[in-house]
Amino acid sequence: MRILSLVFIAMLSLTTFGQSSFAATIKVVVNGKTITDQDISQRAGFMRLERRGKSNADRLKLAREELIDEALMIGEMERIGRSVPDSAVNDAYAKVAVNLKLSTSKLTEILNAAGVQSKTLKDKLRAQLAWQGVVANVLRQKVQISDLELDLAAREEVGNATNYDFMLTEIVFLNTTGSTRSRTNEANQYRRNFNGCDNAVDLALSYRDAAVRTMGRRHSTQLADPVAKELAGLNVGGITKPRTIASGVQMLAVCAKTAAEDLTFVKNKLRNEVGTEKLQDEAKQYLAQLREKASIEYR
Repeated sequence: MRILSLVFIAMLSLTTFGQSSFAATIKVVVNGKTITDQDISQRAGFMRLERRGKSNADRLKLAREELIDEALMIGEMERIGRSVPDSAVNDAYAKVAVNLKLSTSKLTEILNAAGVQSKTLKDKLRAQLAWQGVVANVLRQKVQISDLELDLAAREEVGNATNYDFMLTEIVFLNTTGSTRSRTNEANQYRRNFNGCDNAVDLALSYRDAAVRTMGRRHSTQLADPVAKELAGLNVGGITKPRTIASGVQMLAVCAKTAAEDLTFVKNKLRNEVGTEKLQDEAKQYLAQLREKASIEYR
């Protein structure tokens, strides 16, 4: 949830802004709900903290339109017979504070120092929670992804060159001395003498600080592309070239290799990605429809 950035904290320590005390004037009425000039000014001030908007005038315009959208979001939540409890808003406010490594009282203090009431942030959080509820209860059932669509996308992502299931064994030459070059030389020597997974451990005993680990089944898409492509070109009993990793120098041995007909893993990943993207598009369209049907009076 994009709410605050850490960069404004230091900035706020330099300047204290005064609170406005003038009487509120209604600027917009959205389906009977009013938005005042103070609401807009407060939200524009919060946008400044978020580093949004090119100028004060730009932020005031953005704030007005954002508040209209949020009024529609909350109104739609009420239409389906639901509401956002204050406890949920307070929890979300506390989570923002935690993400900024602040207490809620310190977050409120920082906002107040910038002339922004904590209610401004809480109102924004309430609208976001309301919209999440609308999306979950109204829109999610509309988002359907066909198995054929997923099959085609999965096969395209996997590709012919990397469409394999592997049984892998990892060999790591641990860098305990700080010399990656010497460890790489030893790994290359191990690779030249390697004659299959069954003897991987025995061969490793000939080397100092060489660890062997059975990784088990891995699909090509679970591996980094360069690694998957190299493994695709190896036969069973083959071993990859040494690669430097955080703990030392790594090689992967192919203990078994089969064409991957089961794309379940890839399809599940794509289902989440495509579903989220479609849901976001559906939510944007739904909000646009609410705007078209709404009674919005600018004053």
